Amino acid sequence: MSRKSTKRSVTDVVTLLRAISALIAALLLTGTSATTASAASLTEVTNFGSNPGNLRMYVYRPDSAPARPAVLVAVHYCTGTAPTFYTNTQFARLADQYGFIVVYPDANVSGQCFDVSSPQALKHDGGSDPTSIASMVRYTLQNMNADPDRVYVTGASSGAMTTNVLLGDYPDLFKAGAAFMGVPFGCFATTDGSGWNSACSTGQITNTPQAWGDLVRNAYPGYAGPRPRMQLWHGTEDEALNYVNFGEEIKQWTNVLGVSQTPVFTDSPQPGWTRTRYGSAGTQAPVEAISIQGAGHSLPASGMAARAIAFFGLDGSGGTTTGPVHATGSGKCLDVPGFSQSNGTQTQIWDCNGGTNQTWTSTSAKQLTVYGGAKCLDATGTTAGAKVAIWDCNGGTSQQWNRNSNGTVTSVHSGLCLDVIGASTVSGALVELWDCNGGSNQQWRLG
Repeated sequence: MSRKSTKRSVTDVVTLLRAISALIAALLLTGTSATTASAASLTEVTNFGSNPGNLRMYVYRPDSAPARPAVLVAVHYCTGTAPTFYTNTQFARLADQYGFIVVYPDANVSGQCFDVSSPQALKHDGGSDPTSIASMVRYTLQNMNADPDRVYVTGASSGAMTTNVLLGDYPDLFKAGAAFMGVPFGCFATTDGSGWNSACSTGQITNTPQAWGDLVRNAYPGYAGPRPRMQLWHGTEDEALNYVNFGEEIKQWTNVLGVSQTPVFTDSPQPGWTRTRYGSAGTQAPVEAISIQGAGHSLPASGMAARAIAFFGLDGSGGTTTGPVHATGSGKCLDVPGFSQSNGTQTQIWDCNGGTNQTWTSTSAKQLTVYGGAKCLDATGTTAGAKVAIWDCNGGTSQQWNRNSNGTVTSVHSGLCLDVIGASTVSGALVELWDCNGGSNQQWRLG
């Protein structure tokens, strides 16, 4: 995060970051040690693929990992290392509990910062550190039988900035991110070879949501697939990366994910915390932002990692279930045509293929979400024949569904059943609401 600045010397920046890193480490150590009661250990992996950033790769695979584990990339702060981030954060302990793999990149350069500034870093497969981290993910998927539909990234400070960059560069790899004290994608960009952008760090760079969103979209021209969800954390008194960046990140990711900047849910889960959710009120909302009153550049504190894991859905909290929704009568799957993310797109049945447009999550709020929580299954009316479509999640009863013991799925708003029109078994048959009749075209199974 720091190499050269027009407003402060390299020495000053590194001195500040070293002091901050010591504070972060001290705070992280207040949590439970990541090395408790496990025979598994942190292992370095070499020759993991293309590595233009000359990074090192460390992996923690817990003894509890299932045959098809999820993957979490955990990215350290400036002056940190992969082994210290492993030891001093709770992600490995949580991996022991929930069975996911943790990949720890190591910035193998003086100052131990990741490149989030160069033109190469801000482009899909453009080179530098993000490309190296993408190689680590691909290696893990190919060599550890990991689940490509459950890949996530988190990080603190320089690692949080990297989290923003990775979600912009590689929406095809990552399903969600959690950034502790970061800046928007592209905010730290420089063209003079410097890795430090003082205007961004001091909160002087602001943009419209559209402009911020365009920076992300331009990182991977032509990409039309789903975008990863984002969880953002920031202290109001952050002395290294100004709190203004928190609001700019919210603007960016709500625009990228196509949801309103007006939160649909606000609460205070702990004293001094303000949590807002955008696009959905559920735990896996498209965007979640947590502001910590009075906190400086010192996150994550104890317990925050667990909330990131819950946002990813890796802890199974809230009774969430993710997978295809099988139509019993046809053996096909509930499908969004053409991978569309346009509001009002009517759902259909199609041959099951494991695509993101067929991957649904049943949440504790009774929603059926798709594209990692970006859209909700929505009943567009309350009478028989009303189409069932996707729409921005809003927490309304038209987006709440009861999964019943007889296999039917009923709309909370109308009591009508999710129904394949005309009891068709042909791919492309549309889905609607209809009076419940117990037919096989009204029976569904999730997972």
